[in-house]
Parts: sequence; structure tokens; C-alpha cells
Amino acid sequence: MNSDKHSQRNNIVPFSNNIESGVVSLPNIVVSTIESKRRVEELQTFVEEVLVKGVDYGLVDGFSKPTLLKPGAEKLCDVFGFSKTADVVNRIEQWESGIFAYEVKMTLIRKDNGLVEAEGLGSCNSRESSFQQQDPYTIVNTVLKMAKKRALIDAVLSATRSSGIFTQDIEDFPQAKTKASKGGGEQVTRAQLQKIFRIVNEMDMPTDVAKELMKMTFGVERSTQLTKKQASDFIQDLLVLKEVRTMDEQNHTD
Repeated sequence: MNSDKHSQRNNIVPFSNNIESGVVSLPNIVVSTIESKRRVEELQTFVEEVLVKGVDYGLVDGFSKPTLLKPGAEKLCDVFGFSKTADVVNRIEQWESGIFAYEVKMTLIRKDNGLVEAEGLGSCNSRESSFQQQDPYTIVNTVLKMAKKRALIDAVLSATRSSGIFTQDIEDFPQAKTKASKGGGEQVTRAQLQKIFRIVNEMDMPTDVAKELMKMTFGVERSTQLTKKQASDFIQDLLVLKEVRTMDEQNHTD
């Protein structure tokens, strides 16, 4: 009887253990079903009320779950109280042939007790499709940063148990390549570029977020790589996002 009370006090729910019959039982559940549901609900509430669509996470046709972006991963680290360290565990730097590849391990450490909560791995290389039109010697740092970002998102999804809400980074999906091939042949105009920059500035959107949205949708790293048709679509997407954010701000003010 005392043993049962002790298990309940420690929030441990034991499965039946029949050693005499030779049946091997499952491990005990450390967190009760009620507590587990409460944590999931709190996480979902945080996602709905704090994270911003198009900035912290993105939605892609064909996928039921949104993809977690770097700003959203950073916010989750803050709210869960994680510090992070990145280590390059593998690297290839072939300066003669212009091939660069990095594999990064991101470690999330709890600030309250210093224990490691989760580790994530991310890799990136200069031969990926999104880099094929660029000089490999000018994107070395970009490739390394991309590997770090992927490792961060991998670690955050594991540490926060949010893989049921978000998918892994959108760059792993072929969607961007498909849409990029439908952009048309004419190059983006100067007027379109100026309009893109103006809208991004009006929204106070960080440059890396705008680039990530561009890559997520069209598979390009820079606005100058957009076609005229893609630039037009991107402008419309930005205007819609700006309108939604304005409406949200007005609702909060009211």
C-alpha cells in the first residue's frame, strides 16, 4: 500500500509486472497521462498565441503540419530555458574542386540544472540544388550556417517534443524545386526588387526570415535569382502576410 502511494507521489504509473509467470513487463511511465496531455496543451497554446505564421513557422501545400523555422526554434529554446552549443563534427573543405560540406551537432542544455536535454544533427553541402547556380567559394559560410540551423531545429523538435506539431525543416522537401521550375523565364525587375525590400522593411521582417520564406516557396537564396513571375507571387504573399499581421495587431489593441 505504501509502495503504491509512493509511486503516485512521484508521478510514476506502473504497468502490471508478472515476473512469476515469466512475462516481461513494459517500463513504467514516468509522466502520467494527465500530465502528458497538460504539457502538450501548453505547447500548443504557446504555438498558437506566441509564434507568428510566416516568421516562426511556415505552411506548405501537401503537408498537414507546418514547418518550424529558425526564429520559432529560437523562441522555443527561450521559453523552455535551453542554452545551446554547436559543434562541427564533420567537415569537407575541398578548395581545389569547390566542394564544401558540414555536419553540425547542436546540444541543448537546461539552464536550471545544467543537464543536457537533447542533441540534434544537421548537415549541408555546396552541391545541394539551391546552391547550384552560385559560386561555391562565396557560400562557404552560408553552407555552415544552414547546417547549424538544421541541427538546431532537429534538437528543438526533440527537446520540446513538438514533432507532433511541426515537421522537420522545409528544405528537406522537394516542394521548393517543383515550384521554382514554374516561375517563367524573365528575370525579376528592379521595380519588383524595390517593392519586395519596401514591404519587408515596413513589416520589420528580419532579412534571414525573408530569405527563408523565399527559399521555402521558390527554392532560391537571393531575391535577384527570382524570375518576374516568382517575384510577383512573392510580393502578393508578402502583402497578404502584412495584412494578416496588421489585423492581428488591431485585434490585440481592441
